Amino acid sequence: MTKLLINLTDLLRQRTVEGERIEYKTGWSPDATLRTVCAFANDFENLGGGYVVIGQDCDANGQPLFPPVGLADNQLDKIQRELLAHCQLIQPPYFPVLSIEEVEGRKLIVLWAPGGQNRPYKAPEAVTAKKKTWHHYIRRYSSTVEAKGDTELELLRLAAKVPFDDRYNQSARLDELSKPLMQAFLQEVDSALAADAPGFSVEALARQMNVAGGPVESPWPKNVGLLFFNETPERFFPGVQIDVVWFPEGAGGDRFEEKIFKGPLARMTREALSYIQRNYLRETVIKHRDRAEATRVWNFPYAAIEEAVVNAVYHRSYEEREPIEVRISHDELVVVSFPGPDRSIRLEDLQAGRAVSRRYRNRRIGEFLKELDLTEGRSTGIPKILKVMAANGSPTPLFESDDDRLSFVIRLPSHPLAMGGITPIDQATGEVTGEVTGEVGRLLRVLDREMPRQQIQDALALKHEDHFRNAYLKPALALGVIEMTQPDKPRSSNQRYRLTAFGQRWLEMHPGNSAG
Repeated sequence: MTKLLINLTDLLRQRTVEGERIEYKTGWSPDATLRTVCAFANDFENLGGGYVVIGQDCDANGQPLFPPVGLADNQLDKIQRELLAHCQLIQPPYFPVLSIEEVEGRKLIVLWAPGGQNRPYKAPEAVTAKKKTWHHYIRRYSSTVEAKGDTELELLRLAAKVPFDDRYNQSARLDELSKPLMQAFLQEVDSALAADAPGFSVEALARQMNVAGGPVESPWPKNVGLLFFNETPERFFPGVQIDVVWFPEGAGGDRFEEKIFKGPLARMTREALSYIQRNYLRETVIKHRDRAEATRVWNFPYAAIEEAVVNAVYHRSYEEREPIEVRISHDELVVVSFPGPDRSIRLEDLQAGRAVSRRYRNRRIGEFLKELDLTEGRSTGIPKILKVMAANGSPTPLFESDDDRLSFVIRLPSHPLAMGGITPIDQATGEVTGEVTGEVGRLLRVLDREMPRQQIQDALALKHEDHFRNAYLKPALALGVIEMTQPDKPRSSNQRYRLTAFGQRWLEMHPGNSAG
């Protein structure tokens, strides 16, 4: 049997008067009990729900009497069976925590009904009626009343204003919030609370940061707190991770490399971005004969990737088990998240960078990301991606979803002039000179440090020098993927050939067999 997290005897001995959070019932009354459970589940005043104590009588002023009237042993099982059946009639189904307590030798049934995560709830007016009528119920002081008119509309609006990230997580304990993580956050954002934080308990600090709440006797962490301030949030939210997948042969190829990032939301995001920046971003410097200034382009500009990934972290649903996925190939970098943008956003406005959301899926997550300078939270992410891609000279990014808004896809095309992108560049002229052929690719894979012509030719098992020069050596030199050690003496007997930085990058992007 589940035990209460409060000491009921102490609570009653404090002569707690019936009110918005506790109701005493002398005996088992299915209709009245179910309506009160429904009212506590709706938690209209955000007080953390309440308690129904069955078997406890009270005086005219609502104060408990001692010893309580109690319940006979043969009533306990009957009440539990009926309660289980009746709670299934609540819409959506809601089940309070039930505990059998003993006070002064008398048995009581205590129902603990925390504020529900799926409010508003409705309960039947009479559970035994053949034709049932459902109503919304709330607590008004010490009474359970039907929510009508403006009150009912307010209850409905209140439910719409409790996003998932701001809800209590009743499957987690408060001590699963990490105080060191909370303190580190406060220090990073230069909060005035940081100086006082060491003297706070976990609960006090979590309440100050609004990542926990609920009644004093049983505080709950909020989902946003577990996402940012727990070392393993995926235990509570399966799918909270970022998968970075590299396709060296393109998305249709047989090979791929995957790295998975987990952990507190901010750390996970930063580590994934840092990994992408270190391993997959390439700057190409193109020199021009007619001017001193070189052209510098990135295959994918980092600022655009940062906006795309943070956008996915901000706006994805943490109730879904699908991870954020970053798919990288030579041609494009794709960020996929679930679900798609809110239906209030038109896809044509999204593509044009004019999208402004009327409803945010994760307002609390957005608040923390803004504090960490990872987002502005003003619907500026998409326009910034468009601006950064244009400044880099990249093709226009694409923003895709489907009619059902099941997913959201951001496609960042590679810059066509960037090494590791679609085509190679002649360093001397800055012109696209052609693709790396199979012959050139084979040459690059056998080239080891500095090698003379004959040694390279032998490594490729080629007998004819003219064929080697025309099909392998000259195209590789023209593409700028290899270079001479003595470029001013091209026919020197001491001439050697070696990879250029472009050639090395091409090999990193195109791993494969050697001479084959």
